[in-house]
Amino acid sequence: MENFHLSPLDISIIVAEILLVVVVGFVAARKIKRTAEGYFLASGNMPWYLIGAAFVSTSISSEQIVGTIGATYKGGLGIANWEWWALPTYLLMMVFFIPLYLRNKIMTVPELLNRRFGPACGTIYSFVILLGYVFVFLPPVIYGGSITLSELTGWNQAYVMAGIILITASYTLAGGLNAVMWTDAIQCVMLIGGGVIFYFVALQHIPGGWDAMAAAAPERFHLYQPPSDPEAPFAGLVLGTFGVFLFYQASNQVMVQRILSARSMWDGIMGMIFSGFINIVRPLVTCLVGVILYHWLEVMHKGPSLLPDNQDRAFPLALQLFAPSGLKGVILAGFFAAVMASVSSLANSIATIFSLDVYKKFINKNAGDRELITTGQVSEGLALIISSAMAPVVGDVGLFKYFQTGVTYMATPFISVLLLGIFWKRTNYEGAVAGLAGGVVIQILLGVLLAAAGLKLHWLYVAAVAQVLTMSLTVIVSLRFPEPPAERIRPFLWRWSWVQNLDDKSAQRPWWKQIRFWLSLYAIAWLYIYWRFW
Repeated sequence: MENFHLSPLDISIIVAEILLVVVVGFVAARKIKRTAEGYFLASGNMPWYLIGAAFVSTSISSEQIVGTIGATYKGGLGIANWEWWALPTYLLMMVFFIPLYLRNKIMTVPELLNRRFGPACGTIYSFVILLGYVFVFLPPVIYGGSITLSELTGWNQAYVMAGIILITASYTLAGGLNAVMWTDAIQCVMLIGGGVIFYFVALQHIPGGWDAMAAAAPERFHLYQPPSDPEAPFAGLVLGTFGVFLFYQASNQVMVQRILSARSMWDGIMGMIFSGFINIVRPLVTCLVGVILYHWLEVMHKGPSLLPDNQDRAFPLALQLFAPSGLKGVILAGFFAAVMASVSSLANSIATIFSLDVYKKFINKNAGDRELITTGQVSEGLALIISSAMAPVVGDVGLFKYFQTGVTYMATPFISVLLLGIFWKRTNYEGAVAGLAGGVVIQILLGVLLAAAGLKLHWLYVAAVAQVLTMSLTVIVSLRFPEPPAERIRPFLWRWSWVQNLDDKSAQRPWWKQIRFWLSLYAIAWLYIYWRFW
């Protein structure tokens, strides 16, 4: 990008951040137990603050920063729902899914599917999610990070991409989940801290600040958007809470793995609440700079417009326009911290699923810990190479659209079957297989039929329709076959007693350490935001 300059101070900050992350990663790697559980789940010893920070770092990356800042520039404050609309999904996860995983000592989502339904279910998940991570999740992360640095510095994008992969792989392959979690925590602090500073510095460039922007385009400053809104229809968000969003948080291995590493139920749930508080300020980092840049270009006319199709350039342009020397380095350091966090998390989850649910199940059932760890490391490396080759495709589709559409096609079958499996004891193996396999077909056919009919339906509505059809198929098939053995499925059927034990009353924690206290504070803050910007 022309006229963009990184001072020696900026470069020093970026290099120092990268070195810090790598050093912490290798230090954490030296402390892990060289067992499968130690490498893939950090021996189940993670405290709440690492879980919460890692949960946030994993879900914020280039497709979140570049994509949502661009989408907010184009569509307004409604895009912030992708960040703020976390509480409903988090509540479902805390009440239904975290107890399910931790009470049954689950190591992977395929293991849960195998134990609740049968072997084919875990296999379907393993292969679909591995393909999804390699072709849907990782490419936009790698593309967003490499294209942004390339545009800002003029460096060759291929070299930038190789640097991101090699640096991240160095500590991820060595240290497994323990290294990933500790580096995620540091990267979360860098990203959120630098992003909040950048937002307030950028806002100073707007005469009259937030009030002036809201007065100039009041229609862009509402979280509620009508059902016909092309970007963030509120009705779609509500439907997505029980579908796509719930899948991403509660049955997506890369996110669930942070919870599975918790040292207790209390730590797992408090980690979620902690990530919820961080989510309150997340839009300052991932969205609202887009609102500022829109006012600067479209209202104040300080430069050429990025509409209608160049919104992915909003983040690098805002950095060029609003960040002084030194702050550029802080912001870019936080940006690449986010990229490395997502790359390392996805790579570690690929290793976990491939080693424990594919290699040990189909290739060598007697594989020991050393062989499983080595297999995981090799699969991580290959996945990163393949995803890097796929990254340019993202540029032709758009970061945000590519990521969200891809997740939709993966999410529907799995969350449909899991929900039925938790709440309906009649859900059996045959019904689950039909739902998982048939759900993918339903999602694809629905997309093809809508395209053939010329109907443009928001992807959240498409996902909701597909979910209803998939759950209906699962129910119909389940009713045609025998009921599953009660003793086998009982541990996986939700019970009210799970909620009563969330606070682990045997620990006798003071009121200021209790889950209900911190969850209430988070809920109050969340309700205020939606009241203020409705």
